[in-house]
Amino acid sequence: MDKIVIALNGVTGRMGYRQHLVRSILAIRDEGGLALPDGRRVQVEPVLLGRNEAKLRDIAERHDVKRWSTDLDAVLADDEVSVYFDAQITATREKALTAAIDAGKHIYTEKPTATTVEGALALARRAQEAGIVAGVVHDKLYLPGLLKLRRLVESGFFGQVLSVRGEFGYWVFEGDLQPAQRPSWNYRAEDGGGIAVDMLCHWNYVLENLFGKVRGVSAKAVTHVPRRWDESGAPYDATADDATYATFELDGGIVAQINSSWCVRVHRDELVEFQVDGTEGSAVAGLRRCVAQHRSNTPKPVWNPDLAVPEDFRAGWSEIPDNADFDNGFKVQWEEYLRDVLAGRPHVHDLMSGARGINLAELGLESSAQRRWVEVPELSL
Repeated sequence: MDKIVIALNGVTGRMGYRQHLVRSILAIRDEGGLALPDGRRVQVEPVLLGRNEAKLRDIAERHDVKRWSTDLDAVLADDEVSVYFDAQITATREKALTAAIDAGKHIYTEKPTATTVEGALALARRAQEAGIVAGVVHDKLYLPGLLKLRRLVESGFFGQVLSVRGEFGYWVFEGDLQPAQRPSWNYRAEDGGGIAVDMLCHWNYVLENLFGKVRGVSAKAVTHVPRRWDESGAPYDATADDATYATFELDGGIVAQINSSWCVRVHRDELVEFQVDGTEGSAVAGLRRCVAQHRSNTPKPVWNPDLAVPEDFRAGWSEIPDNADFDNGFKVQWEEYLRDVLAGRPHVHDLMSGARGINLAELGLESSAQRRWVEVPELSL
């Protein structure tokens, strides 16, 4: 059986371990390999990379992974390794990806791809010159809720899309009363932290793939909780933003408003929800569910604060059916990317899409600092 050897860097972290190693690569391995259109299967063989030898050894033993290393250069020098994947902290990613490209490896990476748009564009140029297949994780597009939302968009259900409203977030504990459920580097700007850099990269690809490219941004990034406690229980100053409130102008005059916060308590069905309103219908999509209401069954409420509202507004919305078996979104994109590597064709979610994401994050922070609308220019190599 053919095989493809993949170096996975950052598997000791939460996302790298759970979503990329266990639920994607090992799941593909345990299914007998990657299924190809011609009926063949290509097995995947992971090589675990990281800085903590003890953690790597433990993960390898628990999951029957034969190869692991703390030496990035040695792994990249191995001709048997075809693909390098990066889920490290943002501050270390650009250097490692550059080394992998120079070693002739195909690359697949979490986002942001770099700490600056200049760095992200440099990676894209380098990958193009090297002729390798590069991909950036766009996991939100593969969520069941957003797949159903895409179905509505592509069917013309909304008519003319007018607006998009998104709410994302939850309360991340400061670390004193209860341990924080996110790593402390997320709250230090000097380590590449901040919710604007993290989430505006996501919202850029969600908006441009479902509704249209982002042409302008007005944002306010704030640090609501200035003091937190790290993994060892030591207090530290939070230097990165923990909430960003942003408005975007998209192609076609669509207005999108998305709040991203690690300082909110959830009173909605899911941790992220998007409401899309159009001339012919509206929908609300979360991680898994999507409900919609057409123009023909939209109620006609009248504002009267002196009387209780008679309508049950939620009752008039219809559940969008699955109509498919939804696999783990990270795994599905891994399979798409690996098929592109084997076929020698570009991956649709490439390093330029990653650069547009960090570009929007930078411009959002610029807008916040200058308290003004900022145009989003086209990027090119």
